[in-house]
Amino acid sequence: MLVLRSVRVVLLAGTGFVGGAAMAQTTPPSSDPAVAPAPQPAVAPGKKIYTATDFARFAPRNALDMLRQVPGFIIREAAQERGFGQASENVLLNGERVSNKSGGAVAELQKISASNVERIEIVDAATLEIAGLTGQVANVIVKAAKNASGQFSWRPEFRAHYSDPIFTRGDVSYSGTRGRLDYTLGLDSQGSRSAAGGPTTIFDPDNEPFEFRDDAWHHNSDRPKVSGRFTYRAAQSSVGNLNLAYSPYWNRYFETSKRERPSGVDRVRETRDRTSGFNYEVGGDYAFPLIGGMLKLIGLRKFDHEPYRSTSVFTFEDGSPDQGGRFERDGRSGEWIGRTEYSWKLGRNDFQLSAEGAFNKLDSTTRLFELNEAGTFEEIPLPGGTGRVQEDRYEVLGTFGRPLSDVLNLQLTAGGEYSRLSSSSDVASLSRKFFRPKGSLSLAWKPRDDFDLSFKVRRRVGQLNFYDFLASVNLTDDRENAGNLELVPPQSWEVDLEGTKKLGAWGTTSLRLFHRRFDDIVDIIPIGATGQSPGNIDRAVRYGLEWKGTWLFDPIGWRGAKLDTYVLFQRSRLQDPLTGEHRPISNTQVRAFELKLRHDIPNSKWAWGSGFFNSWSSKAYRLTEVGRQWEGPYWLDAFVEHKDVMGLTVRASVSNLLNARSRWDREVYSGFRNAHPLLFTERRNRLIGPVFSMSVRGNF
Repeated sequence: MLVLRSVRVVLLAGTGFVGGAAMAQTTPPSSDPAVAPAPQPAVAPGKKIYTATDFARFAPRNALDMLRQVPGFIIREAAQERGFGQASENVLLNGERVSNKSGGAVAELQKISASNVERIEIVDAATLEIAGLTGQVANVIVKAAKNASGQFSWRPEFRAHYSDPIFTRGDVSYSGTRGRLDYTLGLDSQGSRSAAGGPTTIFDPDNEPFEFRDDAWHHNSDRPKVSGRFTYRAAQSSVGNLNLAYSPYWNRYFETSKRERPSGVDRVRETRDRTSGFNYEVGGDYAFPLIGGMLKLIGLRKFDHEPYRSTSVFTFEDGSPDQGGRFERDGRSGEWIGRTEYSWKLGRNDFQLSAEGAFNKLDSTTRLFELNEAGTFEEIPLPGGTGRVQEDRYEVLGTFGRPLSDVLNLQLTAGGEYSRLSSSSDVASLSRKFFRPKGSLSLAWKPRDDFDLSFKVRRRVGQLNFYDFLASVNLTDDRENAGNLELVPPQSWEVDLEGTKKLGAWGTTSLRLFHRRFDDIVDIIPIGATGQSPGNIDRAVRYGLEWKGTWLFDPIGWRGAKLDTYVLFQRSRLQDPLTGEHRPISNTQVRAFELKLRHDIPNSKWAWGSGFFNSWSSKAYRLTEVGRQWEGPYWLDAFVEHKDVMGLTVRASVSNLLNARSRWDREVYSGFRNAHPLLFTERRNRLIGPVFSMSVRGNF
């Protein structure tokens, strides 16, 4: 009873503490979009409905602009699930999941003009016939375009220090209708430029500095993508979708580290990393009526080619021969998925049966080189670096949903998966078979129009990074993974309790409590006598709360202003594989705090705003080192926007106004840290500097 009482107190504190004031005031209507009331949903049974009028003050260009302004709603993009599996992205398009794995519904919304959005429905996941979702779900209803239209954005960025500018970031899309066929064509580039530089000091075990470094690095990334989505609406409610995407990409990393040693030889290290690859995806689905229900067939083919090269060379001031190494990897990964879903209704009951086969494969070839005294790279062995990893997985699930009362809905999913996981390298091979139960139970309670509560418990099987099975070398950070053919997918019990409270003219707030218990979680473990690599640890837990609010200032006379807040607190625990002591899960976010202020100035086309962000994570634990790498501690940005510059929306922004820096504190040991002495301590403090950006968005 004490636990239940505590949960109730927390939920009331997070969702209802200004409810009384919200009922006491309302916002008068206005014909000026800039001072029109912020989004206030209409209420339908089990739904909150937003239309284009609710977002007029923000002058949205596409459907994603609209969704981002839904009060109190947190967009959760699709997790990297096994196959399609149960849904994880809490955004639907016309009531359906998007059958792709390269962005999902969120990426598609960015290509849909705001004028084509009929409405946005916010519903509880337990009221839907889609297994896997929890809490609030956004269903974006898009109407067929009467006339073909397009939209574009251009988002250049400039940094004050170290970095190259980027001019190629942006996107363009074009949508239209031909008879029964709706189509959207898109071209976008999600490139980036990042950089930092400054001092790093290396201390000996007695905390005396013995090396002073002056480092500078920059990273250039370009990832253009051409895509197409085609929807064919046949007779008798039959609908087919085809999704196509192709994306080449280029990544370049350059680092120069000048290292002075008061009692040794000064040196310079040059590091160069390069990736030039491509991926493509072909996916589709077809749904049609069958024997009183609806059958949906889904298929997908995905391929990724990832050639990677890293080179690191030391040059010494006294003329000693150069030292260094090179690591090369040529990885080719593929995924094939076939899935079928059959849904039907029986009275007030909803049923669905689903079956899926997913086949994943990685072929990777690696080579390791060492720079010899002649100045050429000579290949040396890297045992376990070359090999193949393959998983064949079959899943069957049944889903049952029904309203238990006018205010309470139930959804139950049960089933399991059978998989065969095989891994081989140049030194060994291994093949295993598994059967794992899966499922979930969800409840949605809506006692009033302004309050809803959802509860979900789920058994989930996670996905693995196939590269973790094979040996690899990180020359930049001087690390080596031995590879581990015995990896198995982690499993987890997941519990979520989420409440949402509408505060009338004051906004909306939501609070989510969560708990995760993991079996076979992946962390760094010993491999052999001296090696280390990602591997499985028996047990771990992670728990916390996530609170989001949208607070409107119209009731106090600040017309057109709002504040979005986000708070995350979480804790984690597992047993360290070396010491046996309890510690946090490696590199897990401990807290996050974000404020976003936006003011749409009345009787004008201008808007301005600012954002503040702070985040902190647990240390990253390896067997030979412990450290924390982060950027901060505090980030502050500001923007000014004009919504009609010759028909365009133009925004200018500047971020990092509080001089957040790139930091890394770590302790490195001469061997396993439970049995070997400290070798050195590293303290990094690099300048990032201000970041200037702009965006130009329009329609045609």
